[in-house]
Amino acid sequence: MKRTLFAAALLSLAACNNTPKNTDAKMNYPETRKVDSVDSYFGQKVPDPYRWLEDDRAPETAEWVKKQNAFTADYLSKIPFREAIKQKIEALWNYEKLGTPFTEGQHTYYYKNDGLQNQSVLYRKNTQGQEELFLNPNTFSADGTTSLSDVAFSQDGSLVAYLISEGGSDWRKGVVLNAQTKERIGDTLVDIKFSNLAWKANDGFFYSSYDKPKGSELSAKTDHHKLYYHQLGTPQKEDKLVFGGEAGQKYRYVSAQVSSDGRYLFVSTAEATSGNKLFVKDLNNPKASFVSITNSFDGDTNFVDMVGTTLYLQTNLKAPNGRLVKTQISTPTPEHWQEVIPETQNVLSISLAGNYIFATYMVDAASQVKQYDYNGKLIREVSLPSVGTASGFYAKKEEKHTYYTFTNYAYPAQIYQMDLETGATELYWKPAINFDSNQYETKQVFYNSKDGTRVPMMITYKKGLKLDGQNPTLLYGYGGFNVSLPPRFGVATAVWMENGGVYAVPNLRGGGEYGKKWHDAGTKMQKQNVFDDFIAAAEYLIAQKYTSPSYLAIRGGSNGGLLVGATMLQRPDLFKVAIPEVGVLDMLRYHTFTAGAGWAYDYGTAADSQEMFNYLKAYSPLHNVKEGQHYPATLITTGDHDDRVVPAHSFKFAAELQSKQAGSNPILIRIETNAGHGAGTPVSKTIQQNADIQAFALWNMGVKNLK
Repeated sequence: MKRTLFAAALLSLAACNNTPKNTDAKMNYPETRKVDSVDSYFGQKVPDPYRWLEDDRAPETAEWVKKQNAFTADYLSKIPFREAIKQKIEALWNYEKLGTPFTEGQHTYYYKNDGLQNQSVLYRKNTQGQEELFLNPNTFSADGTTSLSDVAFSQDGSLVAYLISEGGSDWRKGVVLNAQTKERIGDTLVDIKFSNLAWKANDGFFYSSYDKPKGSELSAKTDHHKLYYHQLGTPQKEDKLVFGGEAGQKYRYVSAQVSSDGRYLFVSTAEATSGNKLFVKDLNNPKASFVSITNSFDGDTNFVDMVGTTLYLQTNLKAPNGRLVKTQISTPTPEHWQEVIPETQNVLSISLAGNYIFATYMVDAASQVKQYDYNGKLIREVSLPSVGTASGFYAKKEEKHTYYTFTNYAYPAQIYQMDLETGATELYWKPAINFDSNQYETKQVFYNSKDGTRVPMMITYKKGLKLDGQNPTLLYGYGGFNVSLPPRFGVATAVWMENGGVYAVPNLRGGGEYGKKWHDAGTKMQKQNVFDDFIAAAEYLIAQKYTSPSYLAIRGGSNGGLLVGATMLQRPDLFKVAIPEVGVLDMLRYHTFTAGAGWAYDYGTAADSQEMFNYLKAYSPLHNVKEGQHYPATLITTGDHDDRVVPAHSFKFAAELQSKQAGSNPILIRIETNAGHGAGTPVSKTIQQNADIQAFALWNMGVKNLK
């Protein structure tokens, strides 16, 4: 295997007596002013001394951010191998990457990044194989912080609408192009949020948004989603309100899909991130009203396809792991459903390619793919290269082949082309990356959580690893919102392992790996299960000598940031380093910001009941920092434009930890400017952030240099 200048570096761990100790010496953090702010919940007074940091537009908050960033930058600059790690990540990252191809009209489209471009570029090839740059997001802004967030072609591929995000914000702008000439059509649409784009023939498209909030658009609450129709060639102010303007139509989330023949509009509505109601409307009948398909939030039901008058739906109603059903459009309600692909013990997701249905099952977090016809007849099981994650399997009805991407923790993504009739599969594209997968191995283990629940975890490392308890280990988790963590290759993770590190990912309760029951077991008043699962994963790694508390770091983002925040406070003895990223950390007030109230299915809210308030307060990271405790070295990360999980969560948690931390373990906050929750972050910022995190972790584990 060829190696870069830094690829042969091995970690030099200092002797235990040289490892930074918890002493009574405290760091001289920037001062954070306290205010006399107190909330009352069911008669209980709860102080919130850093409430002023919630005002993201205040000059005092901006000054606080500036001082904290300067303090953090000064600390990180003194780590001698920080730049070496950055160069190593950058060198390995610098290879051409390709997205799964898809066909629109007479062209095959795909995303490509030549290596270090801040944003991937959309290319296309015609039927003669001639390549053409179609859309380059790197030209949208000078610093690469404006990203392409969604692209939707009309059914015949002649028109395209796309959304852009500026500075990582969830608020989007929309642009329409003639796909043949790439000429703009009409003005730029504004103020679109949490929306897909659904075309109605070539006439226009549906999109969703909220009324622009009063006050800060980055933190003010948004809870009434509305569906609009934009007619091409008309100004946005004339867009028609389609759903959300009548009594009984107020929902927190609304999205639209249109059948391929352009006749039926399907509208999914939800109050939280789990459970929806589904409606349908006949667009050919001007007098038609919306007809309810499902009328409760007991499950998730989504439109899949229409064949003639037969409607196909994917649902987990009375099937926690999911099933595919069909019915006539004239009788769409559950009592008329007929099973096409029944529920199994594994979680199901559906995609369509040609005249076939592809069922991708999650088997202990890895992919299993089966091909069916529209009557539910099994055609074949797709043979995958190894244990890992397969994605793709999309194609238009008239197409004869499909593409899919395969990856795992030690296997950079490769693209395969599959003949839909014969099943013959060939390698379509392989990355030219300077990484030898054969030198690494992934082991899946199962361990018991506190209550005896069996939890899977994948552990990846360089072959020949010594189980001596001294391996720097990064334990990554999420555990919420029905989100699964299947194995995927990551450049930064590869660098961590090249440097001798272990990377471990448990599939915690609250996630989607084992369906709705697994998800529900980590929600509301069972949320502690998630933290217990994560703690048990750490204990397993220590017991099996992969690592020890002195060499163990935990990392997670968003809901995973909550996971890290809660577990580092509950078991500070178990971890040396904690990295809570863009975390939900104030569990008593999260629902008062932007779309936070939509997370209540997973968390509950402090307003629900005294019992729910007490449960939330018992684990809320912001409210459980103890004076004089020795917490792990902590690097909190957030973005100043994060309007999903507002940065006030991280600001207040950092202030609370800094004021109460005992000993010398640092409590730092790294606030990325002109950045949001993570999606669309430029490659340059991603590389620097990962270098900072790895350098911080290794330095605080006692690593003195890379040799």
